[in-house]
Amino acid sequence: MSGQIELTNLGQSFCMNGANVNLFEGLNLTIHQGQSYAITGPSGAGKSSLLMLVSGLESPSSGQVNYVSGGQTRSLDSIRESVGFIFQQFHLLPELTALNNVALPLKLRGDKQAIEKAKTWLNKVGLGHRLNHKPQQMSGGEQQRVAIARALVFEPKFIFADEPTGNLDQKSATDIADLLFACCREHGAGLVVVTHSNTLARRASHQFMLSDGRCDAVSHSYVEEVSA
Repeated sequence: MSGQIELTNLGQSFCMNGANVNLFEGLNLTIHQGQSYAITGPSGAGKSSLLMLVSGLESPSSGQVNYVSGGQTRSLDSIRESVGFIFQQFHLLPELTALNNVALPLKLRGDKQAIEKAKTWLNKVGLGHRLNHKPQQMSGGEQQRVAIARALVFEPKFIFADEPTGNLDQKSATDIADLLFACCREHGAGLVVVTHSNTLARRASHQFMLSDGRCDAVSHSYVEEVSA
């Protein structure tokens, strides 16, 4: 059963050098499974903070973030194991091979098929030939593919990506974007991407601009091709 993440009157602030900094307040947004969202805006606007709140990795200063499915409203904790997160810096464990980096989340859950599932996903992201390579033996684009496989290996309901193409060259960035949108579309996951790239943002079915404490919808004409 598909569901959605609902943000209600969301606010986030923090204290810096004795002064209170208010990133945003009163934000209302709904993230549906099976749809893609891009959040853009100037540096310091709070894009990454918003992503951390929507994914349940941080708690808001005010307001609520809930998961709604089948007419029932629950906290995000109820779907914690159904959320995948992709970081700009990859966060792969350097001492582990690509295979074991991807298998680790499943192993921690006691999944006896962890290795086989990890192999399947590394093949899906085009790295079947790099199973036994460690991060330092791979390019940035390859490391990001490993990170994507690790985030999607347990087929989450929602995938969150913070500047997933920010450290990559143009071709690698395009390949990673193709991979993200295809995988999430095929598995009916909700995808939320924070990005400075207008090209990447326009590929999402919904685009929002976070600036001056407001999160406004941005209209665009890009329509992604969907395979028949």
